[in-house]
Amino acid sequence: MIRLGTRGSALALAQSGTVADAVRQLGHQVELVEISTAGDRSSAPVAQLGVGVFVSALRDALLAKEIDFAVHSFKDLPTAPADGLSVVAVPGRADPRDALVSRDSLSLAELGPGARIGTGAVRRIAQLNALGRGLIAVPIRGNVDTRLRKVADGELDAVVLARAGIARLGRADEITETLDPLLMLPAPAQGALAVECRADDVELLELLAALDDPFTRAAVTAERTLLAELEAGCSAPVGALAEVAEGDDGPEIYLRGAVFSPDGSQTIRLSRTGTLADPAEVGRALARDLRDEGADQVMGESQ
Repeated sequence: MIRLGTRGSALALAQSGTVADAVRQLGHQVELVEISTAGDRSSAPVAQLGVGVFVSALRDALLAKEIDFAVHSFKDLPTAPADGLSVVAVPGRADPRDALVSRDSLSLAELGPGARIGTGAVRRIAQLNALGRGLIAVPIRGNVDTRLRKVADGELDAVVLARAGIARLGRADEITETLDPLLMLPAPAQGALAVECRADDVELLELLAALDDPFTRAAVTAERTLLAELEAGCSAPVGALAEVAEGDDGPEIYLRGAVFSPDGSQTIRLSRTGTLADPAEVGRALARDLRDEGADQVMGESQ
């Protein structure tokens, strides 16, 4: 029996269940082991909790051999590699875009000044502010059900969430609008999962590698390298989205990246195209471009 470590939230269980089913289809038995993380036990904003707050307990359990592998939302992982562990597979990505769930099925354009929109991400708050439409971004925490209930109960006019999470919970029909990345650029690696195990577990490494989708891995590598090069954490006001498309000489990566001031008053958006053979270099190059345009100052960094 292979032990798969997972957070206990409905979304984490749904994501882990998908990976567990894929491993079972390879002919192996899988047991889900729930691990409580500091992020699950705290009601503080993610930006205050720090990078990796949903990840460290799972990684500790892996290193202690209490579980054999873990499934993470890739956007929650720190960009620095973890000693003794390997992200062995990045399965095919779900829709990476953000989604709006609003009262009365109002689109983002139809929500007027003073509309209260809930989100826990500094990146989303900055982009809502950047629209200049008088929308009020309300910082919230909690699982998907809790956030959607705030709209149903009338506490908020709308919430913005990752579309992938809503869909994985079977609630995609409640989405009012899937937001164009030109309006709301997603977080790096949003919609992607990371399958992680011990680097010395050769047998399991070989087994889980079958779950890897090379195009998804290339895309999130470009996005996360951009984030790392900007020395920003997963809660920073940075958006990125890479797509793999057919170019003149084979598949290419098209990477869009943006940095925002927290109040949305300043935004830098740029893009880069590069070879699929070195997605990390695409991310590094775009990070250099953004820095040249003043990204550090926009994000409030003192470097």
